[in-house]
Amino acid sequence: MTIRMRLLFVSIAGLSVTMAVWGWLQLRALGSILTEHQGKTIYAVAETVGAYYQHFPTKAGLSVLDSTLKDNLQSDVRLARIDIFSVDHGDVDEVAGTSRVHYEWPEKLVESVAKKFQPQYQKLDTDAGPALGLLYPVSSKKSQRTKTIVGVIIFSRENIEILSSAQYLLIFSSAGLLLFILLLLDQGYRWLIARPLQVITGAIDEFQKGRYIKHVFAGREDEWGQLANHFNSMADEIENVLSRNQELNEQLQQRIQEATIRVVELQRQVDQLQKTKALGYLTATLAHDFGTPLHSIAGLARLLMERDNWPPDVARKLELIIQQTDRLDAVIKNIRRATRLPEPHFENVSIYDLLNETLVLFEPLLQKSNIQLTVNTEKDIPPLHADRYRIQTVLFNIIQNALESIVGEGTVTITAAPDQDRHMVKITVQDSGRGIPPELIARVREPFFSTHKGEGMRGLGLAIVQDIMETHGGELKMESQQGEGTKITLYFPFFEPWPEGEIPEANP
Repeated sequence: MTIRMRLLFVSIAGLSVTMAVWGWLQLRALGSILTEHQGKTIYAVAETVGAYYQHFPTKAGLSVLDSTLKDNLQSDVRLARIDIFSVDHGDVDEVAGTSRVHYEWPEKLVESVAKKFQPQYQKLDTDAGPALGLLYPVSSKKSQRTKTIVGVIIFSRENIEILSSAQYLLIFSSAGLLLFILLLLDQGYRWLIARPLQVITGAIDEFQKGRYIKHVFAGREDEWGQLANHFNSMADEIENVLSRNQELNEQLQQRIQEATIRVVELQRQVDQLQKTKALGYLTATLAHDFGTPLHSIAGLARLLMERDNWPPDVARKLELIIQQTDRLDAVIKNIRRATRLPEPHFENVSIYDLLNETLVLFEPLLQKSNIQLTVNTEKDIPPLHADRYRIQTVLFNIIQNALESIVGEGTVTITAAPDQDRHMVKITVQDSGRGIPPELIARVREPFFSTHKGEGMRGLGLAIVQDIMETHGGELKMESQQGEGTKITLYFPFFEPWPEGEIPEANP
């Protein structure tokens, strides 16, 4: 329903109710005036009859009075009945009367008027139509015990006809006035609302087409003028916003490029750190496996060299053995130094930044899988004093393990919250994957131990995580049930400045 129809509907309803109430009040007022006029008429008749009866109460007077009453009834068609009653100790007797309708005054009503000695009007329904009656008490000079009551009834047909005519006149005049007001409202709507609204909607259409320079009826001082001023101000503001938006888009594109470069660099650093750590573990293992036999060989050769009875060629060969074992030991030490991780760079790191920078690396994998990743972080988590890239390596390894453990559809939930009781920050990664058998949970953190067979060198992820957590004074807790998933919780201590000279070093 349009505003125009609503306005007309509300106006019709309001005017109809108002005119109906106003007409009802006018008809009631007119009815009261007519009734009052009739009341004065019958009061005058009753007063005249009562005065005559007081002065001529004899039989001859009553005969003349009765004849006079009949003449008055015949000459005034409005009169329906005139009666004179005598009331003595509750006995009601009719003294005289004449009538053109059949009606009997109730004795109790006559007796009540005589007792109260107050005139009483009564609306009546006679066989000739509606009427108005009056019981008028008259003082008797003969006896105080006997009271005279004059009853006069006058027809109300004229009042009803007048009221009916007034009602028809009021209905037709109200309908004409209502129609005139509706036509006036319709024209007023067209002039005051429809035309200015059409101008504004036209300007809005221009806005939708990308033309923001059209202003509307500026200079008016009414409500439309105020709306036009706001509209024009909005148009100017939109033009400014679009200009700023274009600049922001250009800046945003530049920031996206910078962020992309940063993500690529972060991925490269994480991969490099994992490779370096894996090579360090491999070197440490090889150094341990080769170092022990080499030291044994060198030691035995030196013991043999302490003898003096060796032929020259044998002694020379022993010297060569010692030289070569020392050279191999030096090579192993150089390799260990080359594969040693750089010193950790500790700084204040936000948990939110760490998660945002790490999770973006998994977007391509998540888009191609049916795995749902959910992140829940509480507010006001204290920052960590940590090496940003090593903690990202920890998160990368754990989340990657969680995703690889899921076959088909599944969920990975990451939760970060402060643990006030332990004075630590807690990060939990829980998946719905295959889980780990109970007998293997204790071994999964060992270097080069892996449940994946035939996939190259594996089994360094959790070992690296364990080593980085120890470097940061943290703790790794693992819970898993086969077929139900794995839950890994990382605990990091709240940030407390390290004492000077006691900054922890990264493990090799």
